[in-house]
Amino acid sequence: MHTHDVLVVGAGPVGMTAALALRSVGLPVTVLEAGPEGRPRPGSRAIFTHSATLTVLDRIHPCLGERMAAFGTYWNTQRTLVGDKEVYRKTYPDPEPGTYPHFTSLPQVHIERILAEACREVGVEFAWEQEVDAVTTDADGVTISTTGGDTWRARYVVGADGSRSVVRREIGARMEGARDDGWYVVVDLEDDPDTPLPVERTFWYAHPATEGRNVLLVPFQGGWRLDLQLHDDDDPEQMGSPEGVRAWVGQVLPAGYADRITWISTYQFMQLVAHDFADPHRRVLLVGEAAHLFAPFGARGLNSGVPDAEQAAWAVALALGGTHPAVGVAAVEAFTGNRRAAALFNKEAAGEALAHLRPDAERRERIRAAAEAAPGDAAAGVWLEKAPYGPRGVPSAHTVYRY
Repeated sequence: MHTHDVLVVGAGPVGMTAALALRSVGLPVTVLEAGPEGRPRPGSRAIFTHSATLTVLDRIHPCLGERMAAFGTYWNTQRTLVGDKEVYRKTYPDPEPGTYPHFTSLPQVHIERILAEACREVGVEFAWEQEVDAVTTDADGVTISTTGGDTWRARYVVGADGSRSVVRREIGARMEGARDDGWYVVVDLEDDPDTPLPVERTFWYAHPATEGRNVLLVPFQGGWRLDLQLHDDDDPEQMGSPEGVRAWVGQVLPAGYADRITWISTYQFMQLVAHDFADPHRRVLLVGEAAHLFAPFGARGLNSGVPDAEQAAWAVALALGGTHPAVGVAAVEAFTGNRRAAALFNKEAAGEALAHLRPDAERRERIRAAAEAAPGDAAAGVWLEKAPYGPRGVPSAHTVYRY
């Protein structure tokens, strides 16, 4: 049996962030990962890293956020169109020297590469091909068994094993919320040097070349993400097939981009939060997609998973340093309360975004009226720009744009 003070399950970006945060408070840590070292990780996935997230990363490892910001892409201009009418455009100034941009945009494979480099720098241990199949907890700690027959024992475990989390299942945490029936297709595209696109984020309501489907185009380091919202009677398998994607990409972008597709995925809007972020003994702490699942719109996944990981590490450090078991329980309770409140806020924000992307008759009329008024009516344009992503901020201080 392998015995440790703390283990992290999952070597994705949130798991590695948790490991770095644990090292930043002086704790040795081993990360258990189901896949092999160097496992393929296709697709851009989490591309949008907020400045607040970069700041957290700097706290747990000097200059880590700075590395990501330097490598990623920042775009100054945001545009929104309804059909072929531009209703909003804003270009922000470049960030001041020595400050972060509001965000950086880079594919998750590069986020993971930079995090892995930082983990090696501080001595994080990785145990590869350790697929967890059972987790049991008691008043003193956690026992993990793997499909390969290994057994691990730790006083505390941080569960960062993603959307299909075995750790979550094993501790009895149930997901609460909804999955919408509507489908979206997300595509990665390489830059086409023959027809470069302006480096700006563009959202179309009812794109005229896609029979009125909503389209989002976002740049990231080395390429583009294109997101298509399907109609209710669309077949997601057909629209998300290589042939189907080539057809509509060629309608939205210059023709060469249909030959530069590198990744295709389909998804549905999710608003799911675990009913508890810890086991009954308060020895396992859930973070990232093990604790909550949100749709890509609004960039809530990674940007909530990173603070989950940092606060989980603080809770574990307090618990291990306490002189009484009640200290550990209190530390984990504080973590679960704080991070679940943040997740519930994000769940409601995702719901606001979904209500706008799949509007009822009343919301559809408000969109139509705002589109007629914008861009002359600045408030109408701002609402059309902001509403597809839901409210921003934190539970205690956020702005909801209305028209």
